[in-house]
Amino acid sequence: MSTPNSPTVREAITHRSILAIAVPIMISNLSTPLLGVVDTGVIGQTPDASLIGAVALGALIFTFVFWAFGFLRMGTTGLTAQAYGANNAEEVRASLGRALLIAVVIGVLLILVQWPVQKLAFALLEGTEPVERLARHYYDIRIWAAPATLANYALLGWFIGLGKARIALLLQLVLNISNMLLDAWFVLGLEMGVQGVASGTVIAEYLAAAVGLVIAAQHLRKFGGRWESARVFEPRRIARTMAVNRDIMIRSLSLIVAFAWFIAQGAKFGEMVLAANAVLMHFVSVSAYFLDGFAFAAEALVGRAVGGASRTRLSQAARMTTWWAAGVALFASLFLALFGTTLIDVLTVEPNVRSLAREFLPWAAMTPLVGVWCFQLDGIFIGATRSADMRNAMLVALAIFLIAWYLLRPFENHGLWAALYVHYAARGLALLYYFPGLRRSVPA
Repeated sequence: MSTPNSPTVREAITHRSILAIAVPIMISNLSTPLLGVVDTGVIGQTPDASLIGAVALGALIFTFVFWAFGFLRMGTTGLTAQAYGANNAEEVRASLGRALLIAVVIGVLLILVQWPVQKLAFALLEGTEPVERLARHYYDIRIWAAPATLANYALLGWFIGLGKARIALLLQLVLNISNMLLDAWFVLGLEMGVQGVASGTVIAEYLAAAVGLVIAAQHLRKFGGRWESARVFEPRRIARTMAVNRDIMIRSLSLIVAFAWFIAQGAKFGEMVLAANAVLMHFVSVSAYFLDGFAFAAEALVGRAVGGASRTRLSQAARMTTWWAAGVALFASLFLALFGTTLIDVLTVEPNVRSLAREFLPWAAMTPLVGVWCFQLDGIFIGATRSADMRNAMLVALAIFLIAWYLLRPFENHGLWAALYVHYAARGLALLYYFPGLRRSVPA
């Protein structure tokens, strides 16, 4: 049942409405990998490649651990956008409640099982002794951010589902700017090394979660209504939430395995290649997060179209956001091709790492053009909550990636980057295969 303050989705889908969501999200997302760039840049001011490798390895572990629960962001966005599109204010509220409860429970469990998770992570991701020793220090501190990190995923997904891109931007800026400042202070000022990087992240995550909860409470008052446990724990809604989250979790784990495999295989080529790949992967992350602005716009607009049972609006949202994303991808690739060497020099002072990073820069520079199609399709499928299709497509893409890596091993690190390209292409083609069924599922 809707209320007088219920949301409405009658606004036309225009270039302006797309940019109103995409631009704040692009800025917001850009701050996330820039945090990693700052971490690498701060640590990179010391001529010790093992420090860069330790931060990269430690951060990779938490990418694997936390992104496994990325459904708290993606699933919440799709479910909230559809409730918004159906003009159901009570379900908009309940979607946030379910997501936050799941986030806190999982976060506490991760802290309780931190030791076996650490043992498994370092067994799977091999590094040299100095790198692993420092990365373990990073892990022991960073794990305590788990409840706040996952709550931030839920809050971000909820605000994006509502199309409140400026609020999402604010929360990400609170998180990442405070994190950058704390990292610089702890590492450069207090000389805490990788422990300082991890400590800054923990403090920033809790600060951002607190700000997000305050803003969400204020926003819910505008919707009216009240919290109802019967609504939050309604069996049918819980079952749907868990099904969507399960499929997205499998999808996310498959994606993380591919990137973890990329980093782990690069580490086998030595500390210098590991460090060079870590520098270049920041370029890949920055461009991917930047392009995700239009994928997030697709999530919100497609979700509203599905909730409002409009195939025409779904097609319009998918088409218009994809054209914007393709144009930005071209710009991003040109920028990296022209200025990549300068950025490499900013991020590291180690001459061998600089040389290797320049050698493999063309691979990183072209990733926006190769990856934009699967990023955009991800957004469309998340908005439609077609999580089973996403799961299946990513499992197929992972299998193809591992086969490509095996066949391209003679080309060493060049072959590893080529296999990553194959993964992008496989993701896009697999999702494209499922797209006609998604479209037919929405009334004309």
